[in-house]
Amino acid sequence: MLLHLLIGVAILIFFVVCFCVFFDQAILTRRGTIYRVRTNQKKIVLTFDDGPSPIWTPLILDELKKAHVKATFFMIGHHVQKYPEVARRVAKEGHTIGNHGYSHSVLLYYTLEELEEEVKYSEHVIKEATGQVTRYFRPPKAWLRKSEKDKINQMGYNIILWSLNSKDWVAFSYRTIVRYLVRHVHNGDIILFHDSGGVFKAEGGDRRQTVAAIPILIKRLRKKGFEFVPIEEILNDDQSYR
Repeated sequence: MLLHLLIGVAILIFFVVCFCVFFDQAILTRRGTIYRVRTNQKKIVLTFDDGPSPIWTPLILDELKKAHVKATFFMIGHHVQKYPEVARRVAKEGHTIGNHGYSHSVLLYYTLEELEEEVKYSEHVIKEATGQVTRYFRPPKAWLRKSEKDKINQMGYNIILWSLNSKDWVAFSYRTIVRYLVRHVHNGDIILFHDSGGVFKAEGGDRRQTVAAIPILIKRLRKKGFEFVPIEEILNDDQSYR
């Protein structure tokens, strides 16, 4: 009996991992969110989730600084408390900071009151550390019910998902990541990367492939005429982003 249970759990984990690797779950929850901006201009946005990380965020910031690119970092409140100096550097170098919740919990299990408390506390932590007031929210794992989307919008937030997923938490090489993104990019795309986190946890992980991919991706997309801009700039271009 126990053996059958363990086999069942292993099979379930296998299918969940395969689902996450080969399918982007955000496609299922895009309604009522911003995931791409309709624009005739060749502008795109780089975003990073789950940080700040004392190891990977500084390396990513170094590459962005060399390339003169501003990005958006969706930070976990708990990580900001642990590494406030890294969060401050993100703000100091002119990047936008978004709210990714306090604990990286799946919000589907929250009441609306608990959701509001989670978002507001993370907002408080980020502002205390960086001085930035967050107005962009990205739900962990992209999962939100309609009632939760309505609640977050009522709190003054834009809910930002993504149109291109680098899948950099999978063991893909930076060459594979860059090749995929260059092949599929369009005007107004919002690209998802991570500066922390792993397959089963919100902190840690190995982001070496992310760090290696960034300068190559920027160079190749610039050759194709694309410009990397902050999230607020691209949203100001056109509000018909459904």
